[in-house]
Parts: sequence; structure tokens; C-alpha cells
Amino acid sequence: MKKTLLSACAALSLVALAGCDTPVDNANEASAEKLDNQADAMRENADNTADAMEDKADAMDTKTDGVDSASENKMEADAQAVRDKAEVKADAMEDKADAKE
Repeated sequence: MKKTLLSACAALSLVALAGCDTPVDNANEASAEKLDNQADAMRENADNTADAMEDKADAMDTKTDGVDSASENKMEADAQAVRDKAEVKADAMEDKADAKE
């Protein structure tokens, strides 16, 4: 009986220890979290830049005829390109973060 109880306690201890993170695991998780935060910041900055570009494009067209000028369309396309480029970079950062976890 004592051997069974002792074996059960030893097995339970091993299971408990298996759930603990090592310092390397903690460092990897911290690094991954940092990359995720940088990816979020990159997206936010790109959105702010693109929003400002779109506001400038809207100000270029003073007519209310519902037709956008070529320069306004180009500026809006450039704004979308800023968002798209940041999204690709942020996704790559998140993929790198996922690989660390």
C-alpha cells in the first residue's frame, strides 16, 4: 500500500513539474509577446498614416459632384498600399512570434 501511494505521489509530482515553464520558455514567451505588440503597433501606425492620407485626398476634391479626381484616387490607393504593406509585415512578425511559442 505504501509503495502504491509513494508511486502515485511521485507520478503526480512529475506531472506538476511538467507544467512549469523553464527560464528559456519564459524568455521565448516574452519575446513572442513583444513581437505581437510590435505587430499591433505597426498596424495602428499604418492605419493612422493611411487615414491622414485619405483625409488629405478628400480635401483635394472640393467639388461635391460625387466624382473623385485622379489625384484623389491615387492618394487613396497609396493609403491602401500603406495599410497592405504594414499588414504583410505585421503578419510576418506574428508568424515569427508563433514560432517562438
